[in-house]
Order: sequence, then structure tokens, then C-alpha cells
Amino acid sequence: MALALALQQRGQRAQIFEARARHAFAEDQRILALSFGSRQILESLGAWAQLEATPILAIHVSQRGGFARTRISAAEERLPALGYVVAASALGQALDAALRRAEVCVRERVRVSGAVANAAGVELASSAGTVPAQLVVWAEGGAGEAAIEHDYGQSAVICTVEVATPHANTAWERFTEQGPIALLPLGPRMALVYSCASARAEELIRMDDAAFLADLQANFGTRLEFVAATPRALFPLSLRYRRSPLGARSIWLGNAAQTLHPVAGQGFNLALRDVMQLARSLAGASDPGHRDVLAAYAAARRLDRIASIRLTDALVRAFAVKAPLARAARGAALLALDLAPPLRHFLARRMIFGARAY
Repeated sequence: MALALALQQRGQRAQIFEARARHAFAEDQRILALSFGSRQILESLGAWAQLEATPILAIHVSQRGGFARTRISAAEERLPALGYVVAASALGQALDAALRRAEVCVRERVRVSGAVANAAGVELASSAGTVPAQLVVWAEGGAGEAAIEHDYGQSAVICTVEVATPHANTAWERFTEQGPIALLPLGPRMALVYSCASARAEELIRMDDAAFLADLQANFGTRLEFVAATPRALFPLSLRYRRSPLGARSIWLGNAAQTLHPVAGQGFNLALRDVMQLARSLAGASDPGHRDVLAAYAAARRLDRIASIRLTDALVRAFAVKAPLARAARGAALLALDLAPPLRHFLARRMIFGARAY
């Protein structure tokens, strides 16, 4: 949806093929953490003004049983917010409204089964028949057989929780023996992403609210007091990515190119940065599917894409080691980050703006 809007703004016509009903996004239970950089992108696409978003003014990072923590603030970065928390369904609605205003063609309940490329174009095979195009962008679904995969053996339990005191627009990333626990301000409540071993996640789903809140409190600690929770959903976690996002007159984008662990909240933000670079690369191209055009796009995105994949994976693996020396090393790293403003500033800008922060 974002890519179709960005392409149209730059003079390239696009159609969206959606296997589900057009408004299937209304059923999406996920909560998204958008960076300030992503807000700028959505504003440029006309999909921000009506979006209900809760600003993140500070991020508190710590590990359970460790001696250090670090805190990143919007004030220190001289930004109105580090990021924003939105419901995925609300974002889908905002993008869909922008598509309608721009009169972008959305072909719902049309399943695409494949594409055959030649020198002049590509033939898209779909349940509505064959469609000619110059370029196909696979923007949803898995990364396919070409994907490199690592199963973390974890699942994320997501819901919203009520806390006893106002959250002050602070997000929390708490690394525990179970896995990372993220809490994001969402209206007066907080969105929870509780990552843990898959078998343990199944247990958490089956618990009643009182038992679940007690478990969350025991693992998160006493910095917040949890008093209520909404019904919970479960999502398996793994790393899947294509070594190259390019094919013959084809590009893989977003989750179709890489699916990341939610620990650093980078997946959707990375996808939006891909969108804007692709739209810039295709602007004015007489043949948007030409291999030289696609290669230039891939080269422009290589640093940001690989850095985001490696950073997310490294965080998950580093905090999964339970040895006392590893815990001490992580504490020292958090302390160093807290005591070194230039390093903290570099990391914050990298998370907010991607590789363009360099």
C-alpha cells in the first residue's frame, strides 16, 4: 500500500493484488512501533494526519538480574518523539484511505500464483487471469525457498496491559532469562510483546489473567505494576531473509524479503525505508523492471538492510546466553552505552533513520 502511493507520487502506475478481502487488515492484532523516520515517510504519503499514534518520548533498556541500564530520550536527540506506537489495523485503514484518495487500483480476492519474465516485461499469473507488467514487487508473505532461516525457538505473546501509574510515554525493553519483554505506550495502556520459548508461550496463552499478570510481574520486575490485561495472541518468531531481494523483473520487499525478531522493532521501519528508496529508484525509469535499475536499488539498500538484519539477530543471540560472565558483559555494555552520549546518539539515530543516519 505504501509503495503504490510512493510510486504514484513519482509518476509510476501500480496495481495492488490482494489475495484476501481488501479490509483484511482490520483483523490484524499486531501493534507496531514506528520510528520518527517512518512518521516522516507516512506523512509524505498522506497517511499520517488521521492516524491515532502514541508518541515514545523515552526508551528504557535493561536486563533482569543485571547491574546496568541505559535510557534514550527524544529530548536528547532533539526530536519531538523517538517513535510512535500504532495499531496495525489503524495503519492499514489510514493507508487504504490514502489509496482511495489517490485512486490507486486495488484488486482484492485475487491470488497471484507466479510470474514469468522476459526481456520486454513480465506476465503475472493470477486467479483473475494473466496480467502484463514491467515489474512485480512481492510485498507480503514468506521469503520463499531462497530464504535463509534461523528458528529462535521463541514465540511472542502480545496483548495490551494496564499499569498502576501513568506510563509517561516511556517504552521499556527488558531482557530476561525467558526472552525480551517490550512494553510500548499505547493510549493510556501499554502494548506488550512478551518473547519466550514457544512451549512457555503456549502456557502463557492458556493462563487466566491473574496468573499471567503474576508471571509478567515476576519476570519484568517492579519498575511497573501490572493490573489488567486484554486477551492474548501468539506469533512464532524466526529470522528469514533472502540473500538478495532481486529476481528477473521482480523485487521482494518487507516481510517477503526479510522477517526479523521484534526485539528492536526494526522490521516494518526497514520495509518503509525500502519502499521510499525503490520509489526513488524507479522514478522516471522508462523500464522500471530493467536489471540495471533494480541493481541500483539493491546497492542503495544493501548497507541498511544487512545492518538491520545482523543487529537484530545479534541482540537476540547475545541476550540468550545465560552464563554469569555473559550477563556481566551485557551489563558492562549497557553501562558503557549510558555513560557515552556519542555512542548512545549514534545508536538512537541508526534505529530512527536507518543507514541514512550515517
